[in-house]
Amino acid sequence: MKSIRVYISIFCIVLTIGGCQNKAIKNDEVQIFRYNESANIQTLDPAFARNMAIIWPCNQLFNGLVQLDDSLHIKPDIAKKWRVSEDGKEYNFTLRNDVYFHKHINFGKDSTRTVVAGDFEYSFNRLLSPQVASPGAWILQKVESFKALNDSVFQIRLKEPFPAFLGLLSMRYASVLPSEIVEDPLHVFRSHPIGTGPFYFKFWEENIKLVLRKNLLYFEKDEEGVQLPYLESVAITFLPDKQSAFLQFIQGNIDFISGLDPSYKDDIITETGELKEKYLSKIKMITGSYLNTEYLGINFEGDSPLGDKLVRRALDIGFDRQKMLRYLRNGMGDGSVGGMIPKGLNGNFDGFKQYDKVEAQKLVQQYKEKTNTKQVNVTLSINDSYADIAEYLQREWQKIGIDVTVDISPPSALRQGIASGKAAFFRGSWIADYPDAENYLSLFFSKNIPPQGPNYTRFSNAEFDKLYQLSYSENDFAKRTELYTQMDSIIADELPIIVLFYDKAIRFYQKDITGLGINPMNNLFIKKVKKTK
Repeated sequence: MKSIRVYISIFCIVLTIGGCQNKAIKNDEVQIFRYNESANIQTLDPAFARNMAIIWPCNQLFNGLVQLDDSLHIKPDIAKKWRVSEDGKEYNFTLRNDVYFHKHINFGKDSTRTVVAGDFEYSFNRLLSPQVASPGAWILQKVESFKALNDSVFQIRLKEPFPAFLGLLSMRYASVLPSEIVEDPLHVFRSHPIGTGPFYFKFWEENIKLVLRKNLLYFEKDEEGVQLPYLESVAITFLPDKQSAFLQFIQGNIDFISGLDPSYKDDIITETGELKEKYLSKIKMITGSYLNTEYLGINFEGDSPLGDKLVRRALDIGFDRQKMLRYLRNGMGDGSVGGMIPKGLNGNFDGFKQYDKVEAQKLVQQYKEKTNTKQVNVTLSINDSYADIAEYLQREWQKIGIDVTVDISPPSALRQGIASGKAAFFRGSWIADYPDAENYLSLFFSKNIPPQGPNYTRFSNAEFDKLYQLSYSENDFAKRTELYTQMDSIIADELPIIVLFYDKAIRFYQKDITGLGINPMNNLFIKKVKKTK
């Protein structure tokens, strides 16, 4: 009997220990935010943060002078305040004195040190260095000079006023870096970054897994004074197949996925963009404006029927955008379009273009009579990822009397054809690099015609150019917004582009996630995310 009691006692102890271990494992899981990156991450150096795959982890590792909130307002980051001169050319940033670099032996006995203005001077010089060859050097192209006035004040002088400049400084390219680490020939910074962010680098097995850990010295706090971040770590996996990642998400092994992929879009949302009933009790969905305009560009220097506004107008109103979005994108997009500036940015021209098949047919007939032609033929250049939309447009435009030949090219060949001016009618999209409408309007400024800039439509309009140049010297936000709206209305009227839709950001996440948020830049910030079980 005694031996039986001993065995029972041992069994109970084992169960207790096992239960504690399982509880510990469960608690550890609660503190980890897990997501999958289907694209390969080439580097964790913010000087090369040119796509979302790199930007997202860099957002957790680094800080700059300023940052954006989810409404795209400029907020303090390492700079606690700044002053702009009356002529709009000089910016003086006063830095916080409680921002520390992540720990590293190169910092000496304390293994860290505070960020000073000289670190920004070093980081900006590195960004411009031909040896580094950063794709982000362009954010400083309007800068005349920059220097640390002392440890606390960093000064930047511009060649000319540029009201959107603070938005450029919110980009990950403008992150602060420690020279002691970056310049150490024995330290590989791209794969072992040292920053100031809410999480620090812990482990990276390329194409397998990336792990970041909570930075206990992080300077930001929430509205109640609680230090950020809330979570202990971030774990990123690299499954290249998006359907496999979706299955991992549904099984609860991943906390969040962003965007829609054809492999699973019809399974998770309805034709009108609602979460399907079978998932309502399992996951959450959030959508919002995304600063991405999907459009068809028209080469104004080309020789085709597209040079006539009657044809451009017929194309613009000759297809049903809402129907296209419903059947090809499950409602994920806004077809109530005006000009180039997407909704979510100040300056958007809200001139909704109503589908009108009959009016489009009349416009085509007017063009035929005007030019004494019997047929209207145009060629649309795309890559194969846009074939479904091109086929839809081809059918719709045939109904109004315009025959469209769809020319499918590899992405690189299409880009070359657009840049060289060989493509008369082409598929394009423009995702904002920074949260200011100037980012979109620069595509139509006559001085930006290639190779000088990104005006691939070769559009030239004296009134537009005048307004564009005026906006540079206008520091009053409301007045600058009015100038933007006037320019956007010119684009909506002259039609150097046919806007297909304004994109939407969409995120799916587990029920136990809070504080994730969504923003029009589709940036990912995890510092305020919480998990509860």
